[in-house]
Formats: sequence, C-alpha cells, structure tokens
Amino acid sequence: MMIRKQIDRLKKPFAKGSKFERFAPAVNAFDTFLFVPNHTTKKGAHIRDAVDLKRTMVTVIIALIPALIYGIYNTGYQYYIQTGEAFTFLDAFLHGSFKILPMIAVSYGVGLAIEFAFAVYRGHEVNEGYLVTGLLIPMIMPVDIPLWMVGLSVAFAVFIAKEAFGGTGMNILNPALTARAFAFFAYPTYMSGNKVWVSEASNVDGISGETILGSLASGVSVDYSMFEMFHGSIPGSIAETSTLWVLVGAAILIFTGVGSWRIMLGGVIGAAIMGYLFNLWGANTLMQFDWYSHLIVGGFAFGIVFMATDPVSAAQTVRGKWIYGILVGILCILIRVFNPAYPEGVMLAILLMNVFAPTIDHYVVQSNVNRRLKRKQHSTTVQTA
Repeated sequence: MMIRKQIDRLKKPFAKGSKFERFAPAVNAFDTFLFVPNHTTKKGAHIRDAVDLKRTMVTVIIALIPALIYGIYNTGYQYYIQTGEAFTFLDAFLHGSFKILPMIAVSYGVGLAIEFAFAVYRGHEVNEGYLVTGLLIPMIMPVDIPLWMVGLSVAFAVFIAKEAFGGTGMNILNPALTARAFAFFAYPTYMSGNKVWVSEASNVDGISGETILGSLASGVSVDYSMFEMFHGSIPGSIAETSTLWVLVGAAILIFTGVGSWRIMLGGVIGAAIMGYLFNLWGANTLMQFDWYSHLIVGGFAFGIVFMATDPVSAAQTVRGKWIYGILVGILCILIRVFNPAYPEGVMLAILLMNVFAPTIDHYVVQSNVNRRLKRKQHSTTVQTA
C-alpha cells in the first residue's frame, strides 16, 4: 500500500538507534492514527479482542457527531430567530460552523501539542484518549467564549487533570469537565448570564440568551414547549441542548458496549427521584419545575451519557456503577435547586463523584470479600458439625 510505504520511509530517521529516536512517539502517533499497530504481546496474559483504545475512542466520536451537528445548526438557529432575520437551514449551519469549528481546531491544536510534548519527554507513545476530550471541550462551552480562553482551559485540563496523574487511563477527574470548571471559575462572566448562550448576543441590543435553568434560578418561568426542550431548539452550551440527539449517541455507546448503561440509567433514576421530591415541596421555581423536565434541559443528558460514563474516572464495579450514577443524578438536582449560582449542576456533580468513585469501588469490593468470607466460614462450620 502506497501510504503504508510512505509512512515507513518517513519513520526511518526516528527508528531505534537513529539520530531522532527521541521523537519517535510523536511520529508513531500519526502511524497509529491511520493504521492498527503491528506489534503484539510476546509474553504474559493478554486479551485477544478486536476492540482497542483507538476503536473505542472512534466509537465515542461517532456517538458525539449527531449532537455536534445539531449543535452547529442550533447555534445559527438561535442567532437568526433572536435577530429576526430570514434564514435557511444552510445559513444557520454555516453561521454555527463559523463559530464552532475554530473552537474545535484550537482544542485539538493545543491539547495534542501538549500530549505530543509529554510523550516525547517521557518516551512513551501518544494515546488516543485526547481524540474524545478534544471534541468534548468545545461542545460543552458557550458559543462566544474567546478562543484564547478555550486554549487556556484545554491546557489546564491536560496538564492538571491528565498528565499530572500520568496520562491517559490514570486521571481521577474527567478532563473535559475540568476544562469547563476552570473556565467557569476563572472567567465567570464568559460562562454565565443571559448573553453568552446565543451567538453575538452581547453585540446586538434586545437579544437575551438566558437558558431555561438560568431563568428558573432567577425566579422567571419559561414558556418553551416539551418538544422544544427535548429536541433542543433552546439556548445553551453548544451541543448539550438536544436530548434527542444525545439519546442517539447513548444508543450507539450502549449497543457497542463502550458506555455503561448502568451509570446512565442510575443517573436518570437519581435525578428523577430527587426532582419528584422537590416537586412535592415546591418552594421555588426550580423545585416546581417538573421532574421529567429536569432530565431533558441543561447538560444533564449530555453529561450523564458522555462524561459520567468515562471509563477512567467513573466507578468500575457493577454495583459501584449503579451507586455512582444514582448519586450523580441526585447531586445534579440538589445543586441546581439549592445553589442558583450553579443552575446547571451536572458539571459539579460529576466532578465530585469522580473523586468518590474509587471509594465507592473500594467498599463494593470489600463488601463482596466480607460476604464470601462469611459464606466460607458458614460452610466450614456446617462441615465440622
């Protein structure tokens, strides 16, 4: 194959013992991006499976595409309906592309540059984990956030949430949510309010791009229909608004076995229970907001499907995944209702449970060990009798 031969020729100066051997990880990254690695394990136990990290990451990206495409369109749609200009589908899509594609380019450019630098410095191969993180970060940002803030948030997330812990597979916190949290606390005026969720809203008089949760937190009722909230034709982060297209992505992740349906369902159960209990109380507008509506607005659906299920930062045990998911759902609604400064809720809920995921798994494993010990002791006692 011509491409294969060309890449092999380019790799020769970086081969073991060559002058530029140190930079081999960066060159090999392009090879493994295009082709399956041709090396195999020679000894020790290993799993024979067609699914590797690259295929897993590509599957997640495929699952993200429907929400991303709709997010690009909705960005333009929100702009045109707010300004009152006549527009076509293509107009809306091109406006959204002009806003979002540069953010994706900056995210991948900054993130991969840091990943390559660490790979060369540490002498290990570049992992494919950032392929997903680099796409997630722009998707959960406001549309008009300056590109330099996106780049700085990416750098913080890769340095602090990932490489500081050893790289892909070692991080405790979800890197994409860490980037959003950094931007939220470092530049709050660009991450909240009623002017950041609709393109050019800060430059056009009379445009208010307040999200549904932001309005409710201010004590203002909303008049969006259930269809609009579910379909996603509402202001919000770039790709978080459409529960419909997030569910399409969820179906892909569950069907391929990449995403944990236990965490997703657990999150829905936890949020539904907490939302219903607050409906019974009904002390403010957020408590009065229908429990099922909580599930389809804001970033809840997107967060529970694509970030709470992160196989590295989430719980690993079967029972632990149920506990983890339910607690994410409960905390999300609690934060929304009791802290109007953070009406979204899901970001902090997932990050908090990332920290507690190892503890959940520890107690689940310990519980299984204790149960087996009791069973063994009981069996021994019966045999002695």
